[in-house]
Amino acid sequence: MSPRYRRHYDPERWRIVYLDQRGCGRSRPLAHEDLASLATNTTDQLIDDLELLREHLGIDRWLVVGGSWGVTLALAYAQRHPGRVTGLALAAVTDGAREYLEWITQDMRRVFPREWDEFAAASGRRPGQRVLDAYLERITDPDPAVRFAAARDWCRWEDVHVSLAPDPLPSLADAEPGFRAQIATLVIHYWANDCFLPPDGVRSGMPAVGGNPRGLIHGRYDISGPLSVAWDLHRAWPASRLVVLEDSGHGGGSMTEALAAAIAELGEAGVTG
Repeated sequence: MSPRYRRHYDPERWRIVYLDQRGCGRSRPLAHEDLASLATNTTDQLIDDLELLREHLGIDRWLVVGGSWGVTLALAYAQRHPGRVTGLALAAVTDGAREYLEWITQDMRRVFPREWDEFAAASGRRPGQRVLDAYLERITDPDPAVRFAAARDWCRWEDVHVSLAPDPLPSLADAEPGFRAQIATLVIHYWANDCFLPPDGVRSGMPAVGGNPRGLIHGRYDISGPLSVAWDLHRAWPASRLVVLEDSGHGGGSMTEALAAAIAELGEAGVTG
């Protein structure tokens, strides 16, 4: 976990707890190095991991912060354990819904036709097979060379759709091959299984989040997570506040500063964790 994330918090006010979820970072085994471990890497198990960590650290209730996939996971956790959450600060909003996953892996061809055709061709899919399922086969192939090539091709597509902003984010395709394989393995595994959530992701469970203080931050230039995703979650969660950033995509721009401000605002409102 990068130390830069700790800069979102005032250490005089917050007890800061960060973790690497199963299969990545300092959590072992790494997903791309032990494919058998994917069988025990699901959203339910990640939620259980969060609860085990909370109990282990003796924390009664905490503020939950997440970005991108972390938004979906944070909301799934808050729906399961609302009494353990003092508030949520969420940036680059996702909801894990099937239509959102299909938008990224299929429908976005309407926006990036040349790049999507390259992405689909690299998948080696059979006639009638979803591109996502073809990549799942490649990223779990017994041959490491096949897996690393699949991760490279997947990350090239991730770089295409992460933002329409003129200042691109760092390139995943240029990252270290092991890091690419780690990310691609987990993303493909979760997406091919609908994030182990109902077809509408976390949407139908939003009433369970209740009055937990809010914080939804989304970039106007985010094409991989259209603003409608954040808007629909905001409407389903009356206690939430939606902030739309005019200079950000799926990250970048002023998003880091906006998330830090949301956390500080929750602190000033007496939300602690």
